[in-house]
Parts: sequence; C-alpha cells; structure tokens
Amino acid sequence: MQRVRIVAMGDSTTAGTPAFLSPAEAPPAGRGDETSQYAHWLMQSRPGWEVLNRGVNGERSDQIRARFERDVIAPRPAVVVLIAGVNDVYQGRPAAHVIEQLRWMFDRARQAGIRVVAGTIVPYNTATPDQNARMREINDWIRLQAATTAGLAFADTRAAVAAPGKPDTLSETADQLHPTPAGYRAMAEAIRPAIEQVLR
Repeated sequence: MQRVRIVAMGDSTTAGTPAFLSPAEAPPAGRGDETSQYAHWLMQSRPGWEVLNRGVNGERSDQIRARFERDVIAPRPAVVVLIAGVNDVYQGRPAAHVIEQLRWMFDRARQAGIRVVAGTIVPYNTATPDQNARMREINDWIRLQAATTAGLAFADTRAAVAAPGKPDTLSETADQLHPTPAGYRAMAEAIRPAIEQVLR
C-alpha cells in the first residue's frame, strides 16, 4: 500500500505546544508527548498516512510563509494542512496581513499540485474581544475561500477545541493558550474528513 504524504504546516497548534516539540523544533523526530500534536492522531486513525509535523511555536503567518518552499513544496506531499495567524493577532497585526499570507500559501501549494486543507485559528483563553474579532474575520475568510476554491477544503479546528457554548475558549488547556492532547485529538478528528475530501 502506497503511503500518502501530508505536511502539517503552522505554528504552536500544529507543533503540539506545550507538551511536544515538533521535528522542525527538535530534529530529527521531535521531543515530548507525541499525543500532544494532531499529526499523531491523524496517523493513528489512518496508518497509510505519513504526516510530517512542520509546526513552529510562536511563528507568525509571514514567518510560516518564509519556509513554505522548504517545508511544504520540497517534500512533495499530496496535501498540506495549514493553520496560521494566531501569533499575528496576538502581536497586533491586522487580519488583512494574515489573509495576504494565507492567500499566497494557498495559491503556491495549488500551483505545485498540492491540495490544501485550511484550518481555522484555534482560540486561546486570554484573548481580548478585539483579538477574537480579528480571529473571526480571518476564519470567516478561510471558510469562504474553501467554499469557492477547487482543491481547498475547510476544517473548523477552532470549533473542535472550543468549550461547549463558548467559541472563544478552549475546552481543555494546561496553559490557557494551547490545547491538551485531547484537544489535539479533536483537531485531528476535524481535519481528517477534510483531507479525505481533497484526496478523492
């Protein structure tokens, strides 16, 4: 059986912070609790998938874009899962800045024949109303792009880890900023059908 290569690209919520350092942060295989990353749970549920975790804690969308050629295009995956923008919002960047970077990365992947799964920015419990509004603006744009663009699927990773009835709050967190392993598993559950959709 031929393995399907998938790149998980993004920031801390891709890397698996706080309990796991991704292979991009701690080469060659990463370090820590492997269950604290959605890539682990995707491979558990689909043994034929090889998911390369290329998350780096703290990176903004422009920093993720800067390594896109090396970490996404060069490995020639069938699919890239991209979640980016929370650190831009945290650092006061406008939603338009994130949207510009995401648009470039979506287009670059599709030009290279790589299908895209776009995840929504995950909540953090210390976010201000303004930060949550900017995250919603970005996430609404992602949803619209996925609805109108071939080869681009949507995964509502924000909803997957949010507390019931509290869309701007994590259901479980050890540090008020990042999901627990259970949250990363929930992210994988939201991402998996989107990957399957683009692979059809």
